[in-house]
Amino acid sequence: MNKHRIIAGAAGVIAAVALIGPATAGIIPDHPDELTFQPLEFDPPAAADYRYTLSNGVTVFLAPSRELPLISVNFMFKGGEYLEPADKVGLASLTGRLIRTGGAGDLSPSEVDEQFDFLAANANAFIGSTRSGASLNSLSANFDESFNLFISMVRHPAFDSERFRVQRDEMIENMRQRNDRAEGILAREWKALMYGRDHFEARVPTEQTVDNISSDDLRDFHARIFNPANLIITASGDFQVDAMLRRLEQACAGWQAGTKNADPPAPTHTVRPGVYHVEKDIPQGKVRMGQRGMLRDDPDQIAVDVMNDILGGGGFTSRIVTTVRSNEGLAYGAGSNFRHGVYYPGEFVASTSSKNATVALAIKLMLQEMSRIQQDPVTSEELDTTRNAMIETFPRTFESKGAMLGVFADDQMTGRDSTYWDNYRDRVAAVTVDDVRTMAREHLDPENMVILVVGKWDEIAPGDLEGRADMQDLGPVEHLPLRDPLTQEPVEK
Repeated sequence: MNKHRIIAGAAGVIAAVALIGPATAGIIPDHPDELTFQPLEFDPPAAADYRYTLSNGVTVFLAPSRELPLISVNFMFKGGEYLEPADKVGLASLTGRLIRTGGAGDLSPSEVDEQFDFLAANANAFIGSTRSGASLNSLSANFDESFNLFISMVRHPAFDSERFRVQRDEMIENMRQRNDRAEGILAREWKALMYGRDHFEARVPTEQTVDNISSDDLRDFHARIFNPANLIITASGDFQVDAMLRRLEQACAGWQAGTKNADPPAPTHTVRPGVYHVEKDIPQGKVRMGQRGMLRDDPDQIAVDVMNDILGGGGFTSRIVTTVRSNEGLAYGAGSNFRHGVYYPGEFVASTSSKNATVALAIKLMLQEMSRIQQDPVTSEELDTTRNAMIETFPRTFESKGAMLGVFADDQMTGRDSTYWDNYRDRVAAVTVDDVRTMAREHLDPENMVILVVGKWDEIAPGDLEGRADMQDLGPVEHLPLRDPLTQEPVEK
């Protein structure tokens, strides 16, 4: 494998300068531009070097390290919110919370809390959109006791009835504040526009769907996801591999295999480009604009990421930030992102917020930058900056044992090509100026974007005082109703 050289970070420079004594002080350059750096050789680790298989077929990734007397264990399961019944949305979230907080085996919730505290261990569980998990961080000296309690929590959650009632009431109470923050309204309506309200990506709990959930529902949902058929395990820290494998075999003994969950369903919703607005009395309008995107495993993925980094994903060096923030002073934050989908195409999203009178101008300038990157070649300096940043920061993907194992587990669960990381930097380096323009033309459609604005319309619509842009420039608008926080039914004006 060809090794890539990357520049060492600033921390290394500071350390090197600090080590320079009086005898070598004369070699310190007069200007930072004259600094030289030792090349850092880095090859991405191979998942196969850390992969093991238990007798029940569960894949395990192990990375022992004696640097600290700590052990971290993570159980990752395939399955999540997409498995919820439509009339019980909120079931995943409640189940995930109560796996940790609802007791374990014969132990009450408070007894579980006290034992983890006594052992100086930290355990958590969650059920997310498409995957679920549980984690344990423990001192190696207390690991056996901590791990046994953790396994009881994962395999035999008690779902204490009083804790269930408290969590359910808290979820409903939190719903009441849904419309307090414009960002929450923006995110909720955006998902509906992209995926349709019936798709799990856009569904949100209501008071009724949460009231429909019973303790038996929690147990059934837990059993459907938290079983060996859906499980991948990672562990890093102060242990011997053979000893950890024995512990994991014992932990899985007698655990019913279950059924592997299917992939999440793709949305059937047809996205309708246009301008959409939700009324909210705030001094700054919130903007999200974009379109459905691409799959993570699309051959264009890396070249598209390079293009987007130049457009709006590269922070202060990107074009959208330079134009909207630095040159025009319209917003503190602005940018764009391709969220590549694993199971179905994801989204391209550009976002910002600006005072109401300049919302239209900010949108217009962002659309112009999308058109410009389609029409005009990017500069060699822009391309070099982006490619170098992606190549030089690549080792951060594997910066710790835990991060490395997380990458391996994620790739295994989602079926990513095992060679993806081997030539990642070569593929980044191979992206050309022409490739950037081609990717922009093929994967951006600024003439057919969904544009969503949350804010005070009578101040947003007229545009800026100089008359550079108003909302009419962007086409007809569809005013979406604000929705009742408890029922998600439209609120009558």
